[in-house]
Amino acid sequence: MSLPHNTFKRALVEGRPQFGLWAALADAYVTELLATAGFDWLLIDNEHAPNDVRSTLSQLQAVAAYASHPVVRPVRSDSALIKQLLDVGAQTLLLPMIDTAEQAADAVAATRYPPHGIRGVGSALARASHWNRIPDYLNTAADELCVLVQAETVQSMENLAAIARVEGIDGVFFGPSDLSASMGLLGKPGDPSVREAIRRGIETVRGAGKAAGVLAPDPAIAAEYLAAGATFVAVGTDTSLLSRAAADLAASYKKTAAVAAPTKGGY
Repeated sequence: MSLPHNTFKRALVEGRPQFGLWAALADAYVTELLATAGFDWLLIDNEHAPNDVRSTLSQLQAVAAYASHPVVRPVRSDSALIKQLLDVGAQTLLLPMIDTAEQAADAVAATRYPPHGIRGVGSALARASHWNRIPDYLNTAADELCVLVQAETVQSMENLAAIARVEGIDGVFFGPSDLSASMGLLGKPGDPSVREAIRRGIETVRGAGKAAGVLAPDPAIAAEYLAAGATFVAVGTDTSLLSRAAADLAASYKKTAAVAAPTKGGY
């Protein structure tokens, strides 16, 4: 029994664009359906979706048979939460609200066993090690972990070069909604000044030899960030897809019914 290879991490190292979808409906059946759609990665969200460790575990199990790589975002970058998510089998983490290099270094430390970090040693209880059936798991686990941090404030952008240089950070993901709010542009993630800041940020991250990512459901903006050098781009959310498709379907039938309605009245 061998340690699963992190194909997503390999793709980022090789510079191959990876297109992802936010999985925020917090349901293993839905996430498994999404895993059949062809996305390179799926974001299992604990920050803004009603997920917890157990529902995240169910979704990791549901997508394990498919090519889409699960990326897990905890509600915050916390060593205890990181420990739990790694133990249930997450190999790629997206850690929110990282504003300084010190916070980034702490995040990396939470994913590493001593003496390189502070991850608690509980592999005998962990799905990640296949309950100690993976030989030498303790010494090799970090090789297949991918640590991504989110830059989503003015402070994080000011410290971006230092954050990107932290050893063990594999990539930086830009959150346009929170960044726009931090810039005084609440609700305007597509504002030209926000996009310019992200393009400069992508250049900084790539200059440090790390991968850059961003959420960009607008195809034109996604193309703009890809041209700037982004390599992992989330191009939509399951909540928006379902909500929009359901509303469009309902509206289409109501329109059809209105056109086909018989004329009222007698002869």
